[in-house]
Amino acid sequence: MKIIKTEYLIKKGAFSSSKEFENILSETYDAIQSITWPDGSDNFTLFPKKKANGVVPIKKNFIKYLEDKGWKSEYRMKIASRLRPGPVDAVKFLPENRCFAVEWETGNISSSHRAINKMAIGLLDGIIEGGILILPSRDMYQYLTDRVGNFAEIEPYFNVWKNLQIIKGLLAVIEIEYD
Repeated sequence: MKIIKTEYLIKKGAFSSSKEFENILSETYDAIQSITWPDGSDNFTLFPKKKANGVVPIKKNFIKYLEDKGWKSEYRMKIASRLRPGPVDAVKFLPENRCFAVEWETGNISSSHRAINKMAIGLLDGIIEGGILILPSRDMYQYLTDRVGNFAEIEPYFNVWKNLQIIKGLLAVIEIEYD
């Protein structure tokens, strides 16, 4: 699988330029690029028919890679602004009770908004150092089932998150596509 681009919505403070973040980003990129389909192949290929490819198997391979690197999957952040938000797909625990969150989109565009908003609240509450949302490109989206949220569909809202009053933290969206 290939990475089209990474859009930084928030990139403030020392963490965003640290070696620690470089390692997190490298593990995230490696996890994305390690995904192949069909199983056993050297690249990621979709069946060339609209709405014919499921997204859950793609996410499972991504999460498995991160778990092998020490990430914890399905982690429920203790956010002060909300009683029980849903879990994030994966977190990397950092020294001093800090963590970094990653969400891989498998739901519709509303789910994409919830995922990025959950991470933004985590930044505002000081629960996470940063977060990344991974979304398919518009070209890839058409071949996936369930009208999955995609980069082009959420991009018009980026200014909302770019204008949050956050002193330190990182929030990014990665656009992915089939090989």
